[in-house]
Amino acid sequence: MSFQAYLDTVERKTGRIPQEIVDAAHAQGFGADTKAGEILAWLKTEYDLGRGHGMAFVHVIKQGPQISERHVGTDGVHRDESNLLRLDGLAARNAAQ
Repeated sequence: MSFQAYLDTVERKTGRIPQEIVDAAHAQGFGADTKAGEILAWLKTEYDLGRGHGMAFVHVIKQGPQISERHVGTDGVHRDESNLLRLDGLAARNAAQ
């Protein structure tokens, strides 16, 4: 599953766009220096997210929406269309099409 697919699945599950979850994490004081386990525990408590979906958010919370080019344009299971994740939600992306 791609990073973007993880974020999109969480949006469908929670009803919150990815940016809302990232903003809530930052409001809790989570950032680049926070240990992944702390963020994962919070995501589990607040949004009932498992490790796989949670780790996609850990990346965005700690490092922002830019991801490695390694999987962009590949045909593997973790491929993404862009190295910049969309955090504005499915509705915004669908409206742009």
